[in-house]
Amino acid sequence: MQFSVLASGSSGNATYIENGEHSFLVDAGLSGRKMEELFAAIGKKMSDLDGILVTHEHSDHIKGLGIVARKHKVPIYANAKTWTAMDGLVGAIPLEQRFHFDMDTVKTFGSLDIESFAVSHDAADPMFYVFHAGGRKLSLITDTGYVSDRMKGIIQASDSYVFESNHDVGMLQMGRYPWSVKRRILSDVGHVSNEDAAVAMSEVLAEKPTRIYLSHLSKDNNMKDLARMSVEQTLQTKGIIVGEYVDLLDTDANVPTKLIVV
Repeated sequence: MQFSVLASGSSGNATYIENGEHSFLVDAGLSGRKMEELFAAIGKKMSDLDGILVTHEHSDHIKGLGIVARKHKVPIYANAKTWTAMDGLVGAIPLEQRFHFDMDTVKTFGSLDIESFAVSHDAADPMFYVFHAGGRKLSLITDTGYVSDRMKGIIQASDSYVFESNHDVGMLQMGRYPWSVKRRILSDVGHVSNEDAAVAMSEVLAEKPTRIYLSHLSKDNNMKDLARMSVEQTLQTKGIIVGEYVDLLDTDANVPTKLIVV
């Protein structure tokens, strides 16, 4: 199994996953043209996708969904409430391309199992995904105000993570956002901070080689170096030394990571 974080952040989100048998895209939050460019950058074609898995209906996750679906005839998977919330936002998607992926279920595509789980975000019914193939495990978890014990149990002991590290609390509190937006980000249905993400990481990591891609960083309230430093320092207080078996890696707003084997 291998994957690439094509884009991550408030300007758009998309992650590509394949296992040699099947390939999927989680979210399509950039324009159709930009999505084409990102796929070309990793040497892949959207027309080869077996499906697009939608996490929730916010525009930075579905901006290009309708265009990509119609142009490339790609099946779209989302839960019932998300489908309802997307009506009028993505244009017409043919009935034969509309599939339901219920919360807290597993769908199997050949040797690839995809597990859905709930997160805490201000959307209709937000959920993320864990991918299992060949005894390896990849967990994607962003857009959540906190990481519950249930979430931790589902993503426990993954080999790779795409893990939200959205903001530095001090930068957010002192920043230019109106208080209503700050309150939303800091709430249980907002986004996790660097420190809170690291605490959750410390409780799910197993003592084996693990890659963590810090994702969905705020362009106004975070910086790559600050996120890595904060996460690394917090992990260290929990007895986890980055570089021993845990690697922290960056994601970008619109530059894909190279394809990484899980």
